[in-house]
Amino acid sequence: MFAYKKKYFLIIKNIKDINLNKIKKINKFVIIYRNEKPSENLSSLIRFRKKCKIKGVEFYVANNTRLAILLKSDGLYISAFNKSFKQLNLMKLNKKILGSAHNFKEISEKRKQGCSYIILSKLFSVDYAPSEKFYGVVRFNLIGNQKNLIPLGGIKLINLNKTKLLNSEGIAIMSEIKKKPAISSRLF
Repeated sequence: MFAYKKKYFLIIKNIKDINLNKIKKINKFVIIYRNEKPSENLSSLIRFRKKCKIKGVEFYVANNTRLAILLKSDGLYISAFNKSFKQLNLMKLNKKILGSAHNFKEISEKRKQGCSYIILSKLFSVDYAPSEKFYGVVRFNLIGNQKNLIPLGGIKLINLNKTKLLNSEGIAIMSEIKKKPAISSRLF
């Protein structure tokens, strides 16, 4: 059994992290390309973007407005550390803005920056920082009664069904896609 959501946000660092051929459902998936270390050449990114369009997958570029425009992406993803308002010009080009937040202050900033969805981290405990605080389902629902808040962090196969209880339109997954491709088969 799986928790069905309207949207699934897949955050990747490399276009090889995901196999677009497995995606069967149109307009349910959003890929956020976090290009922290530019490893792909532009031509392979353009091919990947075209394949996303054919598959009906939204494609966003993280923190790089120029690359987002060059790839004709659906919009821009701005990280929690990005406090700039320059990306608001993208809205004039009919591009969406997604944002990332970790607390109430950052949620407020992302709303001011015009984000249509805000990815809120951490939903569950994560392996790389098990002692850090996380929201959990109940706390997320208490603060996340707005449908545009999307949970991220610690979502694995063992707790995937708990996401049914969330008051959000979708979920975001980052490291599990690369570590355990089995979670991808449950989504696709």
